[in-house]
Amino acid sequence: MKTVAARAGVSLGTVSNVLNRPGLVSEATRSRVLAAITELGFVRNESARQLRGGSSRTLAYVVLDASNPFFTDVANGMQEGADAAGLALFLCNSGQSGERQAAYLDLLEQQRVEGILITPVDAADPRLDALAARGTPVVLVDRAAGPGRCSVTVDDVLGGDLAVTHLLETGHRKIAFVGGPLPIGQVVDRIAGAERAIARAGAGELTVLETAALNVAEGRRAGERLAGLPAARRPTAAFCANDLLALGLLQRMVGLGLRVPDDLAIVGYDDIEFAKAAAVPLTSVSQPRQLLGTTAAELVLAESRDGPEHQHRQLIFDPELIVRASTRLRPT
Repeated sequence: MKTVAARAGVSLGTVSNVLNRPGLVSEATRSRVLAAITELGFVRNESARQLRGGSSRTLAYVVLDASNPFFTDVANGMQEGADAAGLALFLCNSGQSGERQAAYLDLLEQQRVEGILITPVDAADPRLDALAARGTPVVLVDRAAGPGRCSVTVDDVLGGDLAVTHLLETGHRKIAFVGGPLPIGQVVDRIAGAERAIARAGAGELTVLETAALNVAEGRRAGERLAGLPAARRPTAAFCANDLLALGLLQRMVGLGLRVPDDLAIVGYDDIEFAKAAAVPLTSVSQPRQLLGTTAAELVLAESRDGPEHQHRQLIFDPELIVRASTRLRPT
C-alpha cells in the first residue's frame, strides 16, 4: 500500500479509503490510485485485513462424505447462501472419521471462519459446544440439535416409515434394512421408522444388515450376503439407508442374475440424480437437499450477525417417497 501511495502521489490513508471506503475519495484521485494498483499488480492481504476485524469472510461446511452426491447438493444450497452474503464457502470432508472431523474443527477455529456448518460423525461431540461457547456459530446439517444450537434436518423416522409402509403395501413381509454404521443418527432414525411401520401394520419382519459405510461398495457386499441366504429365508425387499447402498445392492443383484423387483424390491434414500438414471430406476425417499443447504447458511449467518441475542431454531422438513420401477405390487 505504501508503494501504491508513492506511485499515485497520495497518502497511505487515501489508498485505504479507495480500497475500503471509495465514496470518501474524489473520482480523479480514486482513478489515479486504481491506475497505480493496476500498474504495480497490487493484491491486498484480505486474510490479514479480515483477521484484524476478528473473523474471516468465510463459511465452512464439514461434510460427512464428499463422495455422496446428497451432500454435494446440500453444499450447492449453502453456496447460494454464502454468495448472497458475499462470503466464500470452504468444504471439508471428514470421510466419516471422528479424528479428521476434530482436526478440521480445530483448523477452522484457528482460521476464524465466520460460521461452521457440519454434518457430524457424532452430534454429541463436545467440540461443537466448545466452539459455540468461544463465539464460532455452529449449525448442524442433516442432524437434529437441542435447544442450544441451530439445526436443519429431515424427519428420518417418517422417511423410514414411508419406505417400509410402501413395501408392506406392495405385498412384502420379509424386509431387510441395509445401512450403517449404526451409531450414525440418520441410520438409527430410519430403522426406527421402519420398525414403526411394521408395528403399526401388525405384520412383517425386519432384518437389519449393518454396513461399515454408506457407499456403493458396501451395497454390493450386502447383496452378496442377501443372495447367500437360503431362498426360504431371503428377504423379498430391502430398504437401504441411502441411494449409494441401494445402487450397489441393485448392481450386485443384477450381476448375480437376480431380478429387481421380482426377486428383490429395493428402496433407497435421498433421491440423488443417479437414482432415477439406474438400469432399474430406483424408488427412493426424497429429501429437500438444496433447501437444507440454503436454510443452514441463513441460520449460521443470522447467528453470526445477532450474537448473544440470537434465537436458536431447529427446523425439520418432511421427506417424500418417490416410487419408481425398483418396487411394484407383488402378485398374491
